[in-house]
Amino acid sequence: MPVPLYEAKADFFRILGHPVRIRVLELLQDGPMPVRDLLASIEVEPSSLSQQLAVLRRSGIVTATRTGSTVVYELAGGDVADLLAAARRILSVLLAGRQDLLDELRRTEAAG
Repeated sequence: MPVPLYEAKADFFRILGHPVRIRVLELLQDGPMPVRDLLASIEVEPSSLSQQLAVLRRSGIVTATRTGSTVVYELAGGDVADLLAAARRILSVLLAGRQDLLDELRRTEAAG
């Protein structure tokens, strides 16, 4: 029995649902990066980064190329960068709405 599209979408978002994976994808938006640079930028244990990179690689979101002892990762396509940009726009709207509520709360506390 085929997986319903909504379940496939949920699985995709679960793949993205880890802070280290999101950070890797953000970094790779600027172009391919070797693992050592990702590790320096993210500041997690090498084993943790390796595990998260494996998830992204298995899912097809990133690709890896080995040159000697250096492994370089890159986004498999531009759509992931577009998705991250959309997420930033959505978060900006959500957070702006919360800032308005916070400002209103502070005004009522000051007045009361």
